[in-house]
Amino acid sequence: MRPDILNPLFAEASALTGVGPAVAKALERLKLTRVVDLLFHLPTGWIDRLPRDELMQADVGRTIAITVTPTEHRISRSPRGPSRVLATDRHGNYVSLTYFGGSSGYVKKLLPLGEAIRVSGRLDQYGQELQIVHPELGEADGPVREREAIYPLTEGMTSRKLAGLAEQAIARAPDLPEWIDAGLKDRRGWPDWKEALTRVHADPADAVARARLGYDEVFANQVATALVRASTRARKGRALAGDGRLRDLLKLPYAMTGAQARTVREVEGDLAQAAPMLRLLQGDVGSGKTLVAAMALLIAVEAGAQGALLAPTEILARQHGETLKRQLSGLPVEVAVLTGRDKGRAREATLMGLADGSIDILVGTHAIFQEAVSYRDLGLVVVDEQHRFGVAERLLLQAKGRSPHLLAMTATPIPRTLTLAQYGEMDVSRLDEMPPGRQPIETRVVSDERLDEIVNALGRHLADGKQAYWVCPLVEESERSDMAAAEARAEALRRRFGERVGLVHGRMRPEEKDAAMADFAAARTAVLVATTVIEVGVDVPNATLIVIEHADRFGLAQLHQLRGRVGRGGGVSTCLLLRGSALSETSRARLALLRESNDGFRIAEEDLRLRGGGEWLGTRQSGEAGFRLVPPDQLADLLACAHDDARLLIERDGGLEGSRGEAARTALYLFDQDAGVQLLRGG
Repeated sequence: MRPDILNPLFAEASALTGVGPAVAKALERLKLTRVVDLLFHLPTGWIDRLPRDELMQADVGRTIAITVTPTEHRISRSPRGPSRVLATDRHGNYVSLTYFGGSSGYVKKLLPLGEAIRVSGRLDQYGQELQIVHPELGEADGPVREREAIYPLTEGMTSRKLAGLAEQAIARAPDLPEWIDAGLKDRRGWPDWKEALTRVHADPADAVARARLGYDEVFANQVATALVRASTRARKGRALAGDGRLRDLLKLPYAMTGAQARTVREVEGDLAQAAPMLRLLQGDVGSGKTLVAAMALLIAVEAGAQGALLAPTEILARQHGETLKRQLSGLPVEVAVLTGRDKGRAREATLMGLADGSIDILVGTHAIFQEAVSYRDLGLVVVDEQHRFGVAERLLLQAKGRSPHLLAMTATPIPRTLTLAQYGEMDVSRLDEMPPGRQPIETRVVSDERLDEIVNALGRHLADGKQAYWVCPLVEESERSDMAAAEARAEALRRRFGERVGLVHGRMRPEEKDAAMADFAAARTAVLVATTVIEVGVDVPNATLIVIEHADRFGLAQLHQLRGRVGRGGGVSTCLLLRGSALSETSRARLALLRESNDGFRIAEEDLRLRGGGEWLGTRQSGEAGFRLVPPDQLADLLACAHDDARLLIERDGGLEGSRGEAARTALYLFDQDAGVQLLRGG
């Protein structure tokens, strides 16, 4: 049960003053439906207002706050023209207060002549006069808010409104018991939790308070993860010793790489132990993780158990299912696929096959651990794209068998610092060799001013019978705008190439997405225009060209993942990175590295150095929420620190028992990591 002390924070946001239907709708768009969500919706910037007594030329371009007296209304005769109010400061200097689109009566009422008023806004020069456009107004002698927070917004919401709601949320926040180790808190100079919240909302530049809040979130994540690990290791599992009969029947078209063979031996050794395996398999794009997963699943089946492969998306689940069926064809192994879309008789038949044991391997999305799904004898779970699944999902899956073994895979090479922090309790295998025949992808950086040339080159590519991806940019933090960009590009390419152009984006229904992917895989379409929904798992060997628009807007890791959609067949593949004309130094360095290197592990380390760790745990560019409060450039440091502190709590301080344990339990609930609480085993 959630501690009572947190109840005020988990009330609906609509309980706050000033949240009517329109504001509630805007908050919903921002995913701020609870009071705690408003607390953690931190400002991303600020406006500094300079208090001034006199208008000065030197302040042009700055945001100032000054008391003035309106002396003349200059109303435009045109209904579309601006309304100007001439005003003077205490020294007789003039400024024009300018309004566009408002009625003249409204402006006269707002700024009556002869009445002193405080105005604030950006001071500009228009011709010979100083001007402030749409100034904010306040009492002549009222206090100046010298620093005002700027929040991520949506239509119908202002930063000032959000600041007011955050203020109410902070007023509701209780003083919580301290969960950070006292020595660590003192060394870092961190304030108490509530004080840190108050400070960040008042002054977004307060780095110490931000670090404290970021640490809290990471600490809760690490405690939950540590509890899962401790619980898994404490459970009595069972050994799965395969006899090799199925693997001997497997006809591989090529020999495994040394890295693959080594990893299979490591997995086989883990499965032979009674303690459940906890292994992370890192592999670069195209390094052959799926084959390792297939071998692991075969070992489980040889030992008389069932295996499950969990994928993050329906497209990827179905592709894994097809790949496994193809790899294991001719073997006495039954592979089935189950996603949320499967209904009726087909679903019933799959559920019956799992329960009676006639299905050996199940591939699917989160649907495979729903309550209605029961296995006869689940012995191994393989989780693809590990970072996209939380503690709760892994717990549900563990509950489906007698402490099944777990093999977690990620196609995103993770820098060593983050591997240690996020997966320090797991055994780690790295596939650092490419299968034979995989040629490096030729990568070129091209100005987007040469778009016509690129479309012509695409035409020549298609004339040779090849296929291509065209990835549209991350326009902003909105799936809708990504979709609009993709639709516009698809329409432009269709005018040139007709119906050979397909389209896939995140707002399509799953069946539409699958149909578009199937058309491309079967070569019914030659160009697939897409948002980053194709980032993982799509496998079309005939696609040997990928064009990525506005590549400078993406992170290195994601560009590397997208590039990996090509180069899956024979011959040379090409990746064209289109860049804008104004590049930052970081963007320039990022694109240069991608052009010269195909090594995902090197790229991972460089990405962490260039932009912090924000990409690695499923943040916005992969479409996942990730950490909300962690400053990206501090993620690696805070993760390593929280990892050690969480271990101290579990191993030295008695877990969730005792005063610090109770405080940590509160943190788990506060950050929606409460799935870890149920794993308490009496310290």
